[in-house]
Order: sequence, then C-alpha cells, then structure tokens
Amino acid sequence: MALIGIIANPAASKDIRRLVAQGRVVPDWEKVNIVRRVMLGAQSVGVTGVVAMPDSSNLVRRAADDPALSIDLEFLDMPSLYSEGDTVKAAGYMAERGVDCLVTLGGDGTNRAVVAGCRTMPLVAISTGTNNVFPTMVEGTLAGLAAGLVANGSLELSEVAMASKTMNVYVDGQLRDIALIDVALSKERFVSTKAIWDIDTLFEVFLTRAEPASLGLSSIGGRLEAVTLADEGGVQYSIADPGTETNGGDTVLAPIAPGMVPSVPISSWRKMADGEKLAVEKRHCTVALDGERAFSVNDSQQLEMVVRRDGPPVIDVELALKVAAGKGLFSLGQGT
Repeated sequence: MALIGIIANPAASKDIRRLVAQGRVVPDWEKVNIVRRVMLGAQSVGVTGVVAMPDSSNLVRRAADDPALSIDLEFLDMPSLYSEGDTVKAAGYMAERGVDCLVTLGGDGTNRAVVAGCRTMPLVAISTGTNNVFPTMVEGTLAGLAAGLVANGSLELSEVAMASKTMNVYVDGQLRDIALIDVALSKERFVSTKAIWDIDTLFEVFLTRAEPASLGLSSIGGRLEAVTLADEGGVQYSIADPGTETNGGDTVLAPIAPGMVPSVPISSWRKMADGEKLAVEKRHCTVALDGERAFSVNDSQQLEMVVRRDGPPVIDVELALKVAAGKGLFSLGQGT
C-alpha cells in the first residue's frame, strides 16, 4: 500500500519577521486548504493511506473533513508538546511506520527538524514559512501528485529527486547539530528571540546553498558566488562591522527579509569543499541554524563547520510531473 506522510507546522510564517519586515503570514485556513489539496492529489494517483503528525491547530484533521476524500488517515500516537521536538520524533516514527514519501508544510526550520528525525524518507517540501530556500512555493495538488507517484513506485527517485546537503556544526570535535541551508554566528551571547532578522548582529555565515533568487542569508552568498542544490560544496562569508573598511572585500545589495534590501559589507568570503572542516575563531557567540538561534558557545569552545551531501532526497515536483507525463502515467487509455 502506498503511504505518504504529512507534517504541517502551524507556527510557520508567524515569527518576529512579520513585524520587523514585510513577511507574509500564511493563515491556518490556507494551510488546511493546502493539506487538503495534497491529499486529493495523492488520492487521484492511488495513494490510500496518510500518516500525519498531530499539531496544535489540527490542520490535517480539518483538511480531511471533505466528502471527496476517501483516503485512510492515521495520526501518530505520540505526546504533543507543540515544539520542534514533535517534528523530530514524528519524522522518525513515520520512517518506522514505512512512509514512502513525506510532504512537509513549513520553512527551512521545519524541514531541518524533519531531517534531524530521519534522513532517508523522500521529501516534497512546500513553503509556508518566511525566508525559505529548502522548501519551494508549489501548489498543493501538484505536490500531492508528485508525492503519490513516488510513493506508489511509478517514479524512480533517481529520475526526479536529488540528495540534499547539510551543514554540520561541531563543538570541540563533537557533532552538535545540523542546518539545511545556513549557519549564522551572532555577536549576541544569548539565544533570546530565536528568529534572525538584524544583519548587524551577525559576523560569519556558512551556507550549503547560495541562491541569488532567494531571501535571507543565502541571497547574500548568492551575490558572491551562486551555489545551488546541484552544486558541490558551499560558501562561507564574514560580515564587516557597520562603518568599518571591508579591506578589499565586497559590499552587496541583498534581500535579507521580505521588503528589506540593505547593503551588506563583506570583509571576506570563500568556497567550501565537500567534507572540508572550517574552524571558527574562538569567541562568545550564539549559533543560528536555518534562521533561528539555537545555542551559545563561549571563547574556550572550538566551533567547526563541514558541508556534506548526506541529507534526504528532495523531489522536484515540476520535474516529477514532466517525467510522469512523458511515461504516460496520466493517460487513462482511449475511450470506447
């Protein structure tokens, strides 16, 4: 039986950036509609079961309340603390349950939590967050179709997906955490408000992807050298203090948040090779993972960063539907 999973984050797009920038808010009712369209799309290509993570807004439960849906819906039997840890655990439980393809609704942070729970399940990542690079803006019906065709074995992953990259963060030689897109080091000593929005507080950034057509820290790297999902390695850059000379570095114009396009002084930058370990100068700082502060280190601890292609396969929805059409998977045969 083809089985898809759904993890929908009701908190996505509701952080401080909607107040300090012009960030969009995706309301719960729209997330419900997206989930419903995902299930309808998957159902149309033969998916008969959905496994879902329970959430504080009951997004998936509300989405299933539709007479056109006959799909079996199962909720994971897990305590809900309504934190990032729920997503980590849910991804692991879904892998154990045998989910063939996972659909996520959220931002980079939501998907980072998914990958922390399981790196093997194929993902269709729908963007409902603020500054997103990992998930994409894709219509729910199309996402459901692509996920369903992968789940039922009609499409091979090698045809329509690519393994994602991770930035591995080491503290004193031990792996502490990962990011999917960016690790940013902040001068602030405490985590405080998690979302990163003030570029003046940052001094160094490490990227798995430097996308010119994105928002956030990745867009800054994309002005220095574009690195896509398909490219190997990543980019590291250091941000000069406001008002100081960049010592021959660059100053770039980059959209760091919706409606915010400042000039960012770069003191230095370099490409990162796969598997190369870069050490950070010891100092007090906080470490932000995919746009959110996660933990602090002091000036006696050694931070190191390594980019690797060891993340889950991410399905290209447009490519998947193109390949499916080429194979005649949408052809119902000639009528009589």
